[in-house]
Amino acid sequence: MNSEPVTYYGGQAVIEGVMMRGKRSLAIATRQESGSIALDGWGIDPAKRHAFFRLPFVRGTVNMVDAMVMGVKTIVYSANATLADGEEGETLGSKEIALTVALALALSIGLFFLLPAFLAQIIKAWAPGRVMQNLLEGLMRICIFLTYVFGISLIKDVQRVFQYHGAEHKVIFAYESGTPLSVEAAKKMSRLHPRCGTSFLLLVMVVSILIYSLLPPLSMVERLVSRLILLPVIAGIAYEIIRLAGKKLDNPIISAISWPGMQLQRLTTREPDEGQIEVAITALTKVLQDDGVLPVPEEPEEVLLELSPEEPEDLTPDDSADDLAEGSEPDAHET
Repeated sequence: MNSEPVTYYGGQAVIEGVMMRGKRSLAIATRQESGSIALDGWGIDPAKRHAFFRLPFVRGTVNMVDAMVMGVKTIVYSANATLADGEEGETLGSKEIALTVALALALSIGLFFLLPAFLAQIIKAWAPGRVMQNLLEGLMRICIFLTYVFGISLIKDVQRVFQYHGAEHKVIFAYESGTPLSVEAAKKMSRLHPRCGTSFLLLVMVVSILIYSLLPPLSMVERLVSRLILLPVIAGIAYEIIRLAGKKLDNPIISAISWPGMQLQRLTTREPDEGQIEVAITALTKVLQDDGVLPVPEEPEEVLLELSPEEPEDLTPDDSADDLAEGSEPDAHET
């Protein structure tokens, strides 16, 4: 019996491209204005993250924050990689990226957790019982989240990013199904993936309803503080369910749990064109080669940027890509 941990490859859509993450490297492929594909990335030390942060129910929160940090870095990086020749763009240093991540995290917690808790506390006089109050809070949280997702899905530039999101999913499915990594094979795959970050975020909303319903009646301050304190617990539980969904989607219970998040991906993904799928294949092929899954060609195809053995300055991640079990299973999303 093979005792090797299963590696789940994945990544996220970036501006005019796709980032893929493996055990040993991260690769970013972007489509240039000239039509060529630029490929860049950096190596990952799989032993860098402490074993404690890879424990079940702990790794969920760690990976959520890590995904936000890496998401900002790769989006900024891809934005500069797609600039026309000779065009100068602003870059963000480590401090700016840290501030951006902190602001994004604060806004997310405030909008999706503290605001619903505040509104639920205000209307509790019209909601009979603690359970009903927590249920209303959860429904408001989900409604705010769905409204946000629907709103950004109407933005034209975001729709193109969502096409690359769909390309990422299709290529991952092609690899996981054992078919050759070709555009034709990937086109036939679904753009909805059970391990997507969209599904994870919706699951966080649902799990929060169950967890918060266990709490006794609270004052306004206690209610808001409890939402912050219990968020890592909720993220940890949601993360383990998403991991299980990636392995046991044929289980009817797991399939039912995964269904809402999969349907929400109809908003956060779009059907990609062949060129976008080609970009996703380029990124995944590189990390598969670095992990020894695919052979490295003797004469690799020319790209605008060569994969660096180390990360560029100001883009060093806080942790390694120890995303999933035993530190060798990066997520299939992102998104």
